[in-house]
Amino acid sequence: MTEPKIPSLDDIPAAVRAELALFLEEQRDSIAAIGQPVTNAISYLESFVLDGGKRIRPLYAWAGFVGARGLEGTESPEAMLRAASSLEFIQACALIHDDIVDASDTRRGNPTVHRGVAARHRELGLNGDSDFFGQSLAILIGDMALVWAEDMLQDSGLSSEALARVRAPWRGMRREVIGGQMLDISLEAEGSEDASLADSVNRFKTAAYTIERPLHLGAAVAGASEKLIAAFRGYGRDIGIAFQLRDDLLGVFGDPAITGKPAGDDLREGKRTVLLSLALQRADATDPAAAAELRRLIGQTEDPAEISRMAEIIVASGAPDVVEQRISELTQSGLSHLHAAQVSPEVTATLEDLARKSTARRM
Repeated sequence: MTEPKIPSLDDIPAAVRAELALFLEEQRDSIAAIGQPVTNAISYLESFVLDGGKRIRPLYAWAGFVGARGLEGTESPEAMLRAASSLEFIQACALIHDDIVDASDTRRGNPTVHRGVAARHRELGLNGDSDFFGQSLAILIGDMALVWAEDMLQDSGLSSEALARVRAPWRGMRREVIGGQMLDISLEAEGSEDASLADSVNRFKTAAYTIERPLHLGAAVAGASEKLIAAFRGYGRDIGIAFQLRDDLLGVFGDPAITGKPAGDDLREGKRTVLLSLALQRADATDPAAAAELRRLIGQTEDPAEISRMAEIIVASGAPDVVEQRISELTQSGLSHLHAAQVSPEVTATLEDLARKSTARRM
């Protein structure tokens, strides 16, 4: 009997997609038994999960497992791959709900789930308000993704001991991403200019569940030492925050062809980012009139000229240069944590490459 091939780090994105496709196929009959409208709704989740995404979270989870010498242990690599793949359902839930909260029209260059559902409702001439229906169904689609993340992890085939070890990072990841989202929208509602709270959004809404906790989860499956887990988490925290700071710059200055979202989307939505906090602080000191104009316009206009004006004020403040410096410092700090971990050359090289790709300029 041929032994299953152990995927390399380069193989993980394709392997994860295959695991997700298999899991979704296994759900098909039970979903169909509920009713055709549910099958129709789940088709949006299938497309979202299978047709996009870079599989970053499963890749980091696999790197944590391999870096902690999990392939030399007793846990099944196939089970670990399924457990890592479950993170894509957490991601789907977060993004689908995030797009509703932000009233976003596009994601990955395509209509967001709630917009797609609303358009279909409108096209078929169904009863009720199309936009309300789209939001309602998308909320439930995101909820199903969260349920299936748990199911896929628990049924992955990991040993009971490994599942016990991953309980803390798994719970922490879910708590942190939802709490980070709560903090994010609360800061928008309050018009907060607190840079430390904006940093907390970066840490918990993005860094923790994108890099830090997936690495932690994979290392925990392998039974890693607390020292190694701390090193992985240090890398994940710093690279994850740097990644979000880069995303904040892209949210103002990014090319829509790269971001999949309109230029200046964060300004349109009124996102309370570290970039915005720094720009306001610095403009208060050097150009109070511009600071007042930025406060008046942020999150209050769809006018491209006014959005462009906000971007000009942010540039003139010098805040983008400060953020670039922070990205550079965090990248170096994260890599220092990684080098201290002394994991295999393959894992080190992959994590170095991911760090640089995640934080590089791509305007």
